[in-house]
Amino acid sequence: MIRFEGVAFDYSPDRPLFRGLTAEFRPGLTLIIGLNGAGKSTLLKLAAGVEKPDSGRILVDGRDLWTDEAEARRSLAYLPEHPDVTPYATILDLVRLVCRLRREPPSIGDQALDVFGLGPYARRSIRELSLGQRRRAVFAAALVGAPAHLLLDEPLEGMDRKIREDILSWLGGRLAGGATALVSSHDLEPFLELATSVVGLREGRPRPVEALPAPKAERLAFLDRLARGE
Repeated sequence: MIRFEGVAFDYSPDRPLFRGLTAEFRPGLTLIIGLNGAGKSTLLKLAAGVEKPDSGRILVDGRDLWTDEAEARRSLAYLPEHPDVTPYATILDLVRLVCRLRREPPSIGDQALDVFGLGPYARRSIRELSLGQRRRAVFAAALVGAPAHLLLDEPLEGMDRKIREDILSWLGGRLAGGATALVSSHDLEPFLELATSVVGLREGRPRPVEALPAPKAERLAFLDRLARGE
């Protein structure tokens, strides 16, 4: 479970985003939706520990993300929309680092690269890769081990059909294992059957929705309205 307690965050004093945000994300898939600029990516960055709250705290299974960092972050897998990874490391370095952090053998990292077709590029540096390859490399790192908390920002963007199917299959497997997933995506339809709850964001203000329409068409129409800020 991921819990926000009284979280405030600004990019600048004249641009407040979150004020006293308290929210709880339990096992299952929560879609984070809203208009551009509503705070979706920022919420995921806060949950991942990429951005630090100005006040309040964020707990991962009861551990404070900023005072018990090693244990709180060990179970997190974060996929940013725009991968920002040190340019001179190889993608093999990247997945092997994650293997060490998650106490997994190096072979698990090699397998993750193969899933995304990156085995032949394992010894290339991040700066040598296209944007799509960088996203796949970061996602390969997310596949290492069995992370219990998944923070995915536009996870299907730029992925071909087979990889999209692999991602959704992996995500379904992690959810079946009790994982907590927060997903922000403009492409809502692939997540309709996996989603258990929704948070609509509007100018940093959350609107939790836990009861979703059962019929697929009605659910998609409902989520589309939320995504438009209605």
